[in-house]
Amino acid sequence: MQRAEAGKARASEALPFALVGRVGNALRLMSLNRSAFRHGLVAGMTLADARSRCPDLLTRPADPQGDESELQTLLERMRRFTPMVSLDPPDGLILDISGCAHLFGGEAGLVAQAKLRAGYSCRHGLSPTAMAARALARHGGKGEDVGPLSVAALDLDDHALAALRRAGLRTIGDLTRRPMSMIAARFGEQTVLRLRQMMGEAGSPITPARAIDPIRCEARFAEPIARTEDVMDVIEGLLLDAARQMEARHEGGRRFHVLLLRSDGARQELGIETGHPVRDPDSVMRLLRERIDTLADPLDPGFGFDAVRLAVPWTEALIERQRSWEGGAEEAKREEVAALIDRLGVRLGPDRVLRLVPCDRHLPERAQSMVPAAQALPLAWPIAQTDLPRPLLFFDPPQGVDVIAGVPDGPPQRFRWGGVLHEVKLAEGPERIAAEWWRRREGHQPGGAGRVRDYYRIEDSEGRRYWMFRYGLYGDEARIDWYLHGLFP
Repeated sequence: MQRAEAGKARASEALPFALVGRVGNALRLMSLNRSAFRHGLVAGMTLADARSRCPDLLTRPADPQGDESELQTLLERMRRFTPMVSLDPPDGLILDISGCAHLFGGEAGLVAQAKLRAGYSCRHGLSPTAMAARALARHGGKGEDVGPLSVAALDLDDHALAALRRAGLRTIGDLTRRPMSMIAARFGEQTVLRLRQMMGEAGSPITPARAIDPIRCEARFAEPIARTEDVMDVIEGLLLDAARQMEARHEGGRRFHVLLLRSDGARQELGIETGHPVRDPDSVMRLLRERIDTLADPLDPGFGFDAVRLAVPWTEALIERQRSWEGGAEEAKREEVAALIDRLGVRLGPDRVLRLVPCDRHLPERAQSMVPAAQALPLAWPIAQTDLPRPLLFFDPPQGVDVIAGVPDGPPQRFRWGGVLHEVKLAEGPERIAAEWWRRREGHQPGGAGRVRDYYRIEDSEGRRYWMFRYGLYGDEARIDWYLHGLFP
């Protein structure tokens, strides 16, 4: 399953598109969509070679960790069809559907439903052996006949494949017509083993990925309990049990869900999310109490609760680290900020608590974006590429101003903003910020490449300081505009 074909970057199939990664000292194509294949590009080709063959090629950086995570997600989705699912890195899955296909309308029906559930463009192969099915899927075979497949389907090393081709053995069928003893003598026992696995003469068992048991705890009562504080004590005890399970897995919870079962059959639910993995029961209890305080209707025990269930459906790795002497204060501050984000998220909603994160854009208004604070890791802001000052207050979008300049490409002498005329006392600049020409090439309309900007730091006769820019170059463009982008303190 190729992420380029799946539209990871949402590129149109009509345009050649590839994911690019660094291999050694060169950038190479890692995966491509169908349009790129039609232009003669193949995985492993250098980016420079690919550009020379296809100048319109669109690219994005490959994300191996993201691919691995998404493949794991697909594996969990495939458990609906069979418990025997195995990873076939970097981009494949192997399913043992023995005895399962009839539940989904036969093999064809199962394949159709699996592709629909995956949500990706993919190739499949069906065969009595895992080795043959894998080869058919990866090397474009038809039906269950592996004979026409290239010897590359045996997954041998480059030296062995080169030796087979020099001997004129280019397909699996060519090998099956030779004695196994001769193949073993000339090309090694590994070649014979792979060939026998392909033909079903030797076993090729798969090792199914073991499903991870969810973290759940439950408490049932002989008599219903009606006091809210008693219920909270039970929840705290369940959190202690869940913490022990998470500690054994070296994990912490990001989402906690409590289900309260009343004796009259009614159900009440409590749920919280945290911005970082935690397993400290006291921290989770504080958030749960915050959640209860925000409820329009407080917990109503009615005639009492018969049972309480706790689930931790979202966990992440959490490894305890010893706090260093030097960075102890800084680490404590980060923990306090994370706890504050969690409390605000519980009271206001996680999507209403935002934080700024840096973006890989050099235009000032696009160099950062607002994202939910609980979902974004605190990133280190990149070191500024200039020592020139930046205003504390930005206007987004920049505000248009009318400017009178002494010379066409010089700084303003006076400007009108908000109906008020300002006389310029001091001006420093220009600082030129070029247009993002590559975005124009790649067809990004929103935000586009724009024009060149010349920024000036301006002080008016009353001592107020402004950050203004001229949009466009005199002599090159028909229209030149001025904008006020920020205010200095």
